[in-house]
Amino acid sequence: MYSACVLVHPQHQRTEGTAKLAFSHDGTATRLDRLYQEGAAKIRLPHSGCRHAEAVLINTAGGMTGGDRLIWRIDAAAGVEAVVTTQACDKIYRSLDGPPATVETRISLGAGARLDWLPQETILFDRSALKCSLEVALAADAVFLAVEAAVFGREAMGETVERAAFHDRWRIHRQGRLIFADDLRFEGPVSALLARSAVGGRARALATILLVAPHAERRLEPLHAAMPGFAASAFDGKLLARFVARDAYNLRQRLVPALELLSAGQRLPKAWAL
Repeated sequence: MYSACVLVHPQHQRTEGTAKLAFSHDGTATRLDRLYQEGAAKIRLPHSGCRHAEAVLINTAGGMTGGDRLIWRIDAAAGVEAVVTTQACDKIYRSLDGPPATVETRISLGAGARLDWLPQETILFDRSALKCSLEVALAADAVFLAVEAAVFGREAMGETVERAAFHDRWRIHRQGRLIFADDLRFEGPVSALLARSAVGGRARALATILLVAPHAERRLEPLHAAMPGFAASAFDGKLLARFVARDAYNLRQRLVPALELLSAGQRLPKAWAL
């Protein structure tokens, strides 16, 4: 008699989380309207002492790897002023064969609303895989400021990212019309790609800033005057800037003054303190 032996691959535990946040305006101030949290996705609302509301997104798992998934939903009704950031830098660890870690963010802004989307840097480790998407729906006069920054290994920790997969997808709509689309993708030998002069010039940290606002073009010249030496353009109520730096510290040194200039006098969250 013969017996068959079947190999069963273990099912790895995965992180999942969904959080939804909605703000309204009662005519005098921004108020919390709805808060939903599930799994590893949490939201905290510190008292900032400012006129705007502030929300801090938290991944209680502490990091992500292949197959993990986080979903964020943020709705800002007419007249709302809010700032959303993260508690710490997201860390994307080595991924086994299979799907990448995914982060999906959807944001909607009503008439006259303003939201600053200011997550801290995403740190990718060697052999990591991450897919991000940002979908935003804006009213005609809404103001949206966003930053996304990625760091491929921390120089101070002696980390090198030889290979990784990173895809960051943005789609911004105003009154239902697509006004901005951007896909940033690195896959394969990341260190070799970033070493190329036409790509990163040996930088290991990069960031994108987008401002969508009436007359956003007026911010371009002051931004260039305050921070020369980066790529930026502006037209049709949009301003886009890209930064590269040799490490996370130098990137943040450039991002903080740029965000302060574009934030219409709003104080950056404490998490962004250098």
